[in-house]
Amino acid sequence: MESGIKSSFIPRDTADASMNTRSRRMGKSNGLDIVVLLSIVLLVASLVLGVAVFMYSKYLESDAASKQEQLKRAQESFDPALITELNRLDDRMRSGERLLEQHVAPSALFHTLEKLTLNTVSFRTMQFDATKENEIGLKMSGLARSVNSIALQADLFGKHGMIASPIFSNINREKDGVRFDLTALVNPASIKFATLIREAVARTEQAAPATQESSSDPVFAPEQ
Repeated sequence: MESGIKSSFIPRDTADASMNTRSRRMGKSNGLDIVVLLSIVLLVASLVLGVAVFMYSKYLESDAASKQEQLKRAQESFDPALITELNRLDDRMRSGERLLEQHVAPSALFHTLEKLTLNTVSFRTMQFDATKENEIGLKMSGLARSVNSIALQADLFGKHGMIASPIFSNINREKDGVRFDLTALVNPASIKFATLIREAVARTEQAAPATQESSSDPVFAPEQ
């Protein structure tokens, strides 16, 4: 026969409550341990990073000091008088370059007028005003065979890039021909000395390959 007396003297409800309490304590303990572990990991990582930054800053300071020392030795190896002379030469060359860039060559304008002037047109007077850096004025008076010659001359000047805005005025027919006055602007870039030099160098370089090719062709002597 089964006995109605329980084998354990501890009440079941009390045992369950004790186990639940023990489980909650273990859960809190585990959570606290994780927080402590993460704190320790972050602390160690911060220390390592701080040491790395400190070491890298020391390395940069050492490298900068070493380069400064090398630069100082390099400067001491040069002659100060030579460096001063080279600086003066550089300043003079820069000044000369600026002067060449601003210098105008009126001879280029005369050459263009010589090429563009018709045989039926002649110029008697000329005024060249280059007081303004970006604007060069040109005033001339002349004599033409006919009004048609003046119109053709105006068309030639208008198509050329050096002479801009040509205006013929005071056109009067006289016994020796048709007299006129001319006012125009000259393109400053087209008569700059530096521009003319660059154009001359470019023409020389273009002509050099053709000269080399012609000189490299074999020459056959006629048979005797």
